Amino acid sequence: MYRFFVSKENILEDKIIVEGADVNHIKNVLRMKIGETVLLSDGEDREYICEISEIEEDRVFAKIVDVEGPSRELSIKVTLFQGLPKGDKMETIIQKMVELGAYSIVPVSTKRAIVKLDAKKAKAKVARWNAISESAAKQSKRGIVPQVGDVLTFGEALNMAKDFDKVIIPYEEAENMEFTRKVVDSIEPGDRVAVFIGPEGGFAPEEVSKALEIGAKSVTLGRRILRTETAGMALMSVLMYAMEE
Repeated sequence: MYRFFVSKENILEDKIIVEGADVNHIKNVLRMKIGETVLLSDGEDREYICEISEIEEDRVFAKIVDVEGPSRELSIKVTLFQGLPKGDKMETIIQKMVELGAYSIVPVSTKRAIVKLDAKKAKAKVARWNAISESAAKQSKRGIVPQVGDVLTFGEALNMAKDFDKVIIPYEEAENMEFTRKVVDSIEPGDRVAVFIGPEGGFAPEEVSKALEIGAKSVTLGRRILRTETAGMALMSVLMYAMEE
């Protein structure tokens, strides 16, 4: 990946402006195109993975995709698969999970979910949820804006999660806190971790069984029953504490 240095004042909220001799190098020597990836550094050990978005005569604009170096990102990428909750609870869940370091969030329609969204409502909801994620990312000074994906069925969510390094599903009938600790301790830097949280009614037993079939670990979060808007945050806090560098 090609790497260039830029002035700190050229690093904006969501993009970076490249000026000077590097513009000619990008345009005419490397002949890079819009959409190509480039590594930009502020010279202080913070590097930005960017995609070229505009090429002008004397400037190149690059969209920030991720941040490396002493960034505010965790060493693992946690995706929350959240069963659709009632009311505006999803907004709170997204806001707090982004603040705690979640990498992405996937809304999931489960068997016991009371909320049912048609395609039009789901599209509008996802757009609003992404706006909330962006706002939370800015507030917490994240290096990225975690994406809120489209609403998936439980089967689609499992199919997506099976390629993750670790899949964790807190379940009220799970026991043995020592096993929970072992699962958390087994997570290593660089892992992609899927966390499944049920809606208000929890997961149906057959959903938990299907999750276990793809290698998910059923864990307990303690002796108390947590609300759906609390469970994900509780586990994310544990993961943040364990993996924060």
